Amino acid sequence: MPTSSAFARLRPRAAAALRSGRACPTPPAPPPAAGRLFATAADGRAPPAPARRCPEPAGARTEPVKATLKILGGPSFEGRSFGADTSVAGEAVFTTSLVGYPESMTDPSYAGQILVFTQPLIGNYGVPPAAVDRFGLLTHFESAKIHPSAIVVCDYAARYSHWNAVSSLGDWCKAHNVPAVTGVDTREIVHVLRENGSSPASLVVGADGAFEPDYVDPNTLHLVDRVSVKSPVVYNRGGDVRVALVDCGVKQNIIRCLCAGGAEVVLLPWDYDFIKDGDRFDGLFVSNGPGDPRHCVATVGHLRVAVETWDKPIFGICMGNQLLGMAAGLKVKKMRFGNRGHNQPAVNLRTGQCVITSQNHSLLETFRTPLPPPPRRPSHSVSQGFALDDTEMPAMWERYFVNANDGSNEGIRHATKPFCSVQFHPEYCGGPRDCEPLFDEFLAAVRRRKAEKARSAFASPSSREVPPGPAPPPEARAATAFEAFAIPA
Repeated sequence: MPTSSAFARLRPRAAAALRSGRACPTPPAPPPAAGRLFATAADGRAPPAPARRCPEPAGARTEPVKATLKILGGPSFEGRSFGADTSVAGEAVFTTSLVGYPESMTDPSYAGQILVFTQPLIGNYGVPPAAVDRFGLLTHFESAKIHPSAIVVCDYAARYSHWNAVSSLGDWCKAHNVPAVTGVDTREIVHVLRENGSSPASLVVGADGAFEPDYVDPNTLHLVDRVSVKSPVVYNRGGDVRVALVDCGVKQNIIRCLCAGGAEVVLLPWDYDFIKDGDRFDGLFVSNGPGDPRHCVATVGHLRVAVETWDKPIFGICMGNQLLGMAAGLKVKKMRFGNRGHNQPAVNLRTGQCVITSQNHSLLETFRTPLPPPPRRPSHSVSQGFALDDTEMPAMWERYFVNANDGSNEGIRHATKPFCSVQFHPEYCGGPRDCEPLFDEFLAAVRRRKAEKARSAFASPSSREVPPGPAPPPEARAATAFEAFAIPA
């Protein structure tokens, strides 16, 4: 066994290697010394001398390549490139997520954006493999590609450590031709974005005089059309209920949650006319997605018909919340900031319960009489762009969730029909699981409607003409704690 002094000599070198982010190959073993047991270890190597400088890994650049983040109308931040050698433009936004960078980077909602991580150390657990589960869905990613135009981190860990990792974050970015920069003050970047709002920016990689792309506002582009499927795809064929899922940029874990609940999921393009095939589906789900929902004119038109004529359950998430609101007669507008992170508190106005939610949005839905957004709070540490102004609700619609930080709307529901949507992400991949039961409530409503042909699972007590029945047992109340699709007593 190695002596304690041998371990002690290893510690300074290991710490230096971790700080430098470089792999440290072990030098050749010196001749065994008498009484030195570690010289006869299984690998036949002695511990490295603590004073030896750790060399660069094989194939590494001897000189770092400069990369500069330039914010339109703001300062520039110079750092080192660790991704693809290409320059890009996009909208600079930031996320407060502490973990889950593979999930965030493969989230289609980040398409066209330069993503700044507020967590200082990124890349320390590498990148997992592209494994799939029993439904044919990616286990560790939200889609098959990296969607942000570029990423910005404070301290990149080139030396990763995780039992399931297959590559470094830098190699992954290079494989997807995504530039990345490290060695910049992300706290200052976040301060600039909070003062000026999410801003057009560019990441220029290379020496002075390298190509610099024009500043582009991705919200002027139809990003949903770029990330949506082009033809229907079926998952979990043979499920007891069939759910049509409108793909505006859906995350893999949304499909997984529906399939795990026993549903057959039919993934549809964003502009698919699900009204003509309405009899083939038991429920409708509208997904998240990138950019401005006002580009999705066809989706809003189809949803408007569904809201007016259907009684089958409809559930929307993130952009799905905005599209359902537009179909109900609301408007959307760009906010100054966006909610992006795994730590957003939302209050259920029906139960008073406060839950921690994962969010990634930058739009504000407003009603026919738009009011100014809530005042900024200096302690609010996420960026927010689009959400609901629920000061005046349209007829037959009610507030469902509100953000406990800034008071913005986080969800709406219909008073008499099984229509509900939330601005946050109930699926738990890389974030909190507080709201995952919303999927169970949605599927329970779909099954009730299919089995009983009930007119509504959302009917409010005031709209019912029969006296309320006995209170449900405690286990039933726990199963419908969010009361999104539960029939009131």
